[in-house]
Amino acid sequence: MIARLHFNKHLLETPFYPRTAPLNKHSEWGAWSGHLSATGFGDTEMEYTAIRNGASVYDLCPMVKYRITGPDAVAYLDRLTVRNVAKLTPGGVHYTVWCDDAGKVLDDGTLFRHGPQDFLLCCQERHLPWLTDATLGFEVAVEEITETIAALSLQGPCTASVLSAAGWDVSSLRPFRMTKVPFDGTTLTISRTGFTGDLGYELWIGPAHALALWDHLFTAGAPWGIRPIGSDALNMARIEAGFLIAGMDFIPAEQALREDRVRSPFELGLDWLIDWNKDHFNGRRALIRERESRASQWSLVGLDIAGNVSAEGSLIYHAKQKEVGYITAALWSPTTKRNLAIAHLKRPYAAAKSDNLWVEIYALRELQYVKLMVPARITPRPFFTPARRRATPPGRF
Repeated sequence: MIARLHFNKHLLETPFYPRTAPLNKHSEWGAWSGHLSATGFGDTEMEYTAIRNGASVYDLCPMVKYRITGPDAVAYLDRLTVRNVAKLTPGGVHYTVWCDDAGKVLDDGTLFRHGPQDFLLCCQERHLPWLTDATLGFEVAVEEITETIAALSLQGPCTASVLSAAGWDVSSLRPFRMTKVPFDGTTLTISRTGFTGDLGYELWIGPAHALALWDHLFTAGAPWGIRPIGSDALNMARIEAGFLIAGMDFIPAEQALREDRVRSPFELGLDWLIDWNKDHFNGRRALIRERESRASQWSLVGLDIAGNVSAEGSLIYHAKQKEVGYITAALWSPTTKRNLAIAHLKRPYAAAKSDNLWVEIYALRELQYVKLMVPARITPRPFFTPARRRATPPGRF
């Protein structure tokens, strides 16, 4: 998600940079969509602890955002994405993916419906030329507005209490819904969404009001130990939640150089998103053929691995001999006390031959790497899903 660097003067500063820069003790920055984005604020473990036990704030400004409007906005998005957009009511949000004509995933993201003809699509990669080309035949306008929205992710069990202390009652706000409240002479949008698998919210406002929002939020959240977090801590939480990142867990189809690197929704475990009853959408014919022929080559799974050495980037073997897959994300989970991983497995070894799986890990032992072959078993995702994530009203922690 973020390319690590020490500093690059050519990267853009987000509207929250005047607050995040002084707090970034070791100048830990990365590049995200042309912006400076913090990878950490000096103590990743404490940042992770804030996500799971308190209240954390992550700068979402670099996330790519497209506004889609017009009389044909619903029809256009139904043609573009695999879910049924007509079922998304104003004030609602849903997670979705979109594919090329071969049924391979181009990207995933969240779709916000602000009005009958007004949508916001948020994603990891930039797609404006492709989105614009897809408007042919539709009365719809697509505009990238990444720079015109300042966004913060507020995540953790104490976040509803923080928002209440800030003067915003979110007790009736259900998951994947949003509300609008007045703040600093403008409108603040609060959505019950996030990328941690925990109770959390995302706050959206104009860049001119970003610093006022940050200051107000941190004043209100002080009793709960609110703290900023970087992408390293967020990555720990998202792995526990079993969430995917384009460019890390799968290659967007339009970026792949090798044909065998692209994946379909079936191969990413995202076929549950597909609405087969709606009209034609990109990749539908190819996906129907894949469904009927059961031709999927890969399966994305969760793994529970013996020991406590992270298996990120490791290869997976059957019976310690045949290479059958690879791991894209892994960690020793502080919350679940398990060694977890997200992995791609060749189809026979994700089901009928899922026994006798082994992971090859290279662990550093006193300046020398040693090879470990450790057993692994397939386990359901998400790895961590607390009840507070969906409780409405949310608990007061």
